[in-house]
Amino acid sequence: MIGLSRQVLVVGLCGWLVFIGQAIGAEETAAQESTSESRPKFDVAIGTWISTGDTRWAHNASSVPGLGNPTSKLTYKDVGTSVIELTAKAWLTPRWFGRFNVGYAGIGGGRLTDDDYGSSGGQRLFSRTTSDLSGDSLWYLNVDSGFRIAEYPNHRGWLEVFGGYQFWHTKYEATGLNQVACDPSAIPSLPSCAPVGTISNQGQTVITNTTNWHSIRVGASTEYRLTRRFSLVGTAALIPLSIVDNKDIHHLRTSGPTGLQQDPSISMLGWGVGADADVGLRLRLLESLFLNVGYRVWWNHAVDGVVTFHGLTASSEYPLTQFDSLRHGLTAGLNFTF
Repeated sequence: MIGLSRQVLVVGLCGWLVFIGQAIGAEETAAQESTSESRPKFDVAIGTWISTGDTRWAHNASSVPGLGNPTSKLTYKDVGTSVIELTAKAWLTPRWFGRFNVGYAGIGGGRLTDDDYGSSGGQRLFSRTTSDLSGDSLWYLNVDSGFRIAEYPNHRGWLEVFGGYQFWHTKYEATGLNQVACDPSAIPSLPSCAPVGTISNQGQTVITNTTNWHSIRVGASTEYRLTRRFSLVGTAALIPLSIVDNKDIHHLRTSGPTGLQQDPSISMLGWGVGADADVGLRLRLLESLFLNVGYRVWWNHAVDGVVTFHGLTASSEYPLTQFDSLRHGLTAGLNFTF
């Protein structure tokens, strides 16, 4: 009888344990579903973009006797900077959202290479100078609205599409001149360039370049949860239409046959395309706090445009043959949802 009582007791305890386990499991499932359904209304983030980049433009003034095609190529490269970035995202409905993103950075490094070409005896390099980039800054603004089109099974993540406007501003200040190459015979009609090795105008601003891109972009973002704490995140956006407005001030060209006005000396207006991409890893630190690390690339390319040289007495227009802006680098930041 005692053995039978023990068996009954063990069976009873096992039954109660199964019942309690099922109840706890049901509670956890309900909690997970509740968490999934009660999506946060706001997402705010602060981060940095440790990036480098370059800007390149060229034009064709070969309609003027003696000038080559391209006539000039200016390359602003190795322009590294650390952007401080703020992002805010608000859910307007359970699926529709709006997003605002702004970033700013100072610029204090890089190099400008200025190449000029002639056509005497074929396309030939007339002059090459280099200058240090001592400043100035960049900033950008993205304003998007979007829609969550899918959530992955088992609460693994989501897929969203969005569209919006992007403004991207960059300003460079180049100081000093270092004459790297000079061949006066390439353009005999112009005054000779300085002898190779000549260094002049040290500490003096020689060119100020300001570029503004106004872009429409469309894209998609996703998050896929590998574990409860780790996720893969990514964003890809296409820019089907972008307007570039660029102005150069050539501070040394104030007189003579190549003299230019000062604000601006050269202006460019064109249209083009581009693309943005972000990939990264997200780590859940707390219930509503996340750490993000990744890599970002932005690229804008002018398809067509015109360059206007604002001379001292008259202006001239020529085709814009190249204008590209590229920036890429590591990203890191903190997200807080509530």
